[in-house]
Amino acid sequence: MRKATISRKTAETEISVEIDLDGTGQFDNKTGVGFFDHMLDQLARHSLIDMTVRAKGDLHIDDHHTVEDTGIALGQALVQALGDKRGIRRYGHFALAMDDTQVQCALDLSARPFFVWNCDMPSPKIGTFDTELVREFFQALATHGGITLHIDRVHGFNSHHIAEAAFKSVARALRMAVETDPRMGGVLPSTKGAL
Repeated sequence: MRKATISRKTAETEISVEIDLDGTGQFDNKTGVGFFDHMLDQLARHSLIDMTVRAKGDLHIDDHHTVEDTGIALGQALVQALGDKRGIRRYGHFALAMDDTQVQCALDLSARPFFVWNCDMPSPKIGTFDTELVREFFQALATHGGITLHIDRVHGFNSHHIAEAAFKSVARALRMAVETDPRMGGVLPSTKGAL
């Protein structure tokens, strides 16, 4: 059962996350931040990870804590759902084209968090959403999911397309990495004996 439920409550946010790594990309995400919900829906749909997210945050201040804390909870849920990681592919990569934009993602479910972000956006806002929060989400996801995560914008000039391509490329890379590999036969994908 590669499923997980995480609840996280602080003075700033209250987050609950449910995921199923062997799902079909079903999603039900409600964070109070419209554009972020749209991005989480993309993450679920294109990774084929069923995902339900509920978040209540201090949106009267801004969206930062809600977005970052959702990344933390999703990272923790991934760790829980993956268990000892036996039999998974472990690595994933994807180059995603969306209109003017191409974003590439490469990741390793290594339990060694490291984040590289070469995906700056030309505008500070997408509607009312701060574009810098895309980076904050992925930083939190990588740190708390134990992911070596590299996201690179090859080109693009529309911030909405860049953000969406980032979420979709990460989703497709995650889909590859969490899948079980029939050739692995339940073996840990490492020569070290632990991940």
